[in-house]
Formats: sequence, C-alpha cells, structure tokens
Amino acid sequence: MIVGDPAKCRFISDRLMADHGVYIQPINYPTVPKGTERLRITPSPVHTDADVEKLVGALEELWSECQLARMPRAAQ
Repeated sequence: MIVGDPAKCRFISDRLMADHGVYIQPINYPTVPKGTERLRITPSPVHTDADVEKLVGALEELWSECQLARMPRAAQ
C-alpha cells in the first residue's frame, strides 16, 4: 500500500502495532525508490474477515490523521 512519505510510513506502522496490535511492515528507501514508501500487507489463510475489517478501520483512521490521499472505491 503506497504511502509516499518515509516518516508517515513508519508512523503508521508503529501506530498500527501500538494502538491496534497489527503488524504491518514499512518498506522505505533504499528497498524502494524515494517517494514510493509503502506498507507491506501480507494476509494469510488464518486471517479472518474480522481481522481484515479491523485493519481497514485502523488504516482509515491513520490515513485521515496523516492527511494522505485516498483512491476512490471501485464501483460494485
């Protein structure tokens, strides 16, 4: 998930763990080019629908707090 800012990427990762108990790895330069910092989300078969909903809610909260741009949801 592209964040595009190394400080915000680390902040979101840290807050997900501290406040929500969710480990999401931040990927920053030099692993990815500057300006393309991202969160590596690795779902597995043991993650439930409730786990996914918890992550989505936490990311929505942190995305707003960090004032990051959002892509519109695809039409269903």
